[in-house]
Amino acid sequence: MWYFVVPEVVFGEDALSRLAELKGKSAFIVTDKNIVNLGFIDKVKEQLSQAGIKSNVFDEVEPDPSLQTVRKGVVLMNQYQPDWIVAVGGGSVMDAAKSMRVEYERPDIKAEEINPFISDLGLGTKTKLICIPTTSGTGAEVTFAVVLTDTADQRKLGLINCEILSDIAIVDPAFTVAMPPQITSDTGMDALTHAVEGFSCTWKNDFTDGLCIRATQLIFQYLPRAVKNGQDMEAREKMHNAATVAGIGFGNSLAALAHATGHSLGAVFHTPHGRAVGLFLPYTIEFIGDAREELWTEIAYALKLEVPKGKKAASVLAQAIRDLSRNIKQPLSIKEAGIPSDKFNSSMEKLIDNTMADGSLIVSARVPNVAETEKFFRYAYEGKSIDF
Repeated sequence: MWYFVVPEVVFGEDALSRLAELKGKSAFIVTDKNIVNLGFIDKVKEQLSQAGIKSNVFDEVEPDPSLQTVRKGVVLMNQYQPDWIVAVGGGSVMDAAKSMRVEYERPDIKAEEINPFISDLGLGTKTKLICIPTTSGTGAEVTFAVVLTDTADQRKLGLINCEILSDIAIVDPAFTVAMPPQITSDTGMDALTHAVEGFSCTWKNDFTDGLCIRATQLIFQYLPRAVKNGQDMEAREKMHNAATVAGIGFGNSLAALAHATGHSLGAVFHTPHGRAVGLFLPYTIEFIGDAREELWTEIAYALKLEVPKGKKAASVLAQAIRDLSRNIKQPLSIKEAGIPSDKFNSSMEKLIDNTMADGSLIVSARVPNVAETEKFFRYAYEGKSIDF
């Protein structure tokens, strides 16, 4: 038995006007300072005011949000008692807001204690959550997972519970126009990794397969355009939709090895999440290889990639992803990502420990042992295709 859960999704031009239809008294807006500076919060407050809702702003969410930041937000929520929480930003902002909501509505549960086995959280009695993504990548607006950083232990916490899903996701492409090319590229690779891993992990299912395939097609077609020209509104809208579609897909199946290794690299070296998981994606396709050859063939077919006689679809797909990455200026190896070899080598034990402890590894179609994990990282550092 498994679940397929999804919030109300409002998408397309002017989707933000959904806020003006809300019923309530007060909203707590969770965001970061950059989003405030871009003027997006003013637009959100304007729509809320049309609904007669007053708002307070918490703009202190950092990349890879920490448990301490979550606690800081909860203190203010308890002060303001909002009936709506509105998260405006990328995955970090939305993950922080989801976690704050849990602690606000259930003070007996700490954010780091969120897990799949807590039943009946009872969320929604004090407040409801709206997520408005400003990047086209994480899919956090439609997933029931959060990633928080335990700064003391230098690791990322992947936390899951079906009930921490947002109530409404507003997918308005106008919020993505200000994204610079590098962030467009990084977050686009995050969405691609969600789609491919959601389609190939061991918890893939009939309800998510079509979503993951369609998102993969959209990303291959529109991501280069969105990176090249941020004012290309067709590409922006298609990428924004693709990220949410991929979020629904992988959110209801799960991610795998690229996320386990990407989380590890990000926790140790602070590599942006999308860049990290996207870097590892072709290596994981090669590593999993024959265990999912039929599925790599399906993806290759959907992308109209030719698989020559005698070649494996895994290698063809991995190369196509590397070609896409090169086109949008993504690193193809850990070395290219700017990580010095001495720091890489001295961090190997931590990289391996983080990977082996990551929940995403559980649903990988092939799970590496400790020796294979080290070898995997060393191949990825040098940019060598996986041959073991």
